[in-house]
Amino acid sequence: ASTSASAWERESRTEVHSKSIIDRERRDWLVIPDAAAAYIYEAVNKVSPRAGQFLLDVSQTTVVSGIRNFLINETARLTKLAEQLMEKIKNLCYTKVLGY
Repeated sequence: ASTSASAWERESRTEVHSKSIIDRERRDWLVIPDAAAAYIYEAVNKVSPRAGQFLLDVSQTTVVSGIRNFLINETARLTKLAEQLMEKIKNLCYTKVLGY
């Protein structure tokens, strides 16, 4: 395995195990796909290091990185909009319904 593979594998394991999928404050919606990708990589790499290296190489292509970056940016934007909407609903509820 190359140095980048072991670094990616180390980073993925640490990243996946340190992020809680059920954490309500979690803003990164890509935790679930990232966790799935890391587990798939680990399973494939155990069976065939060559296939694991192929998956690693594919994951680092500009197409895959571009798509992932796009998804990160869009989910961050949607999360912010959802938070703003929830804040407006909460304020509306306080002012109109509860009379605060």
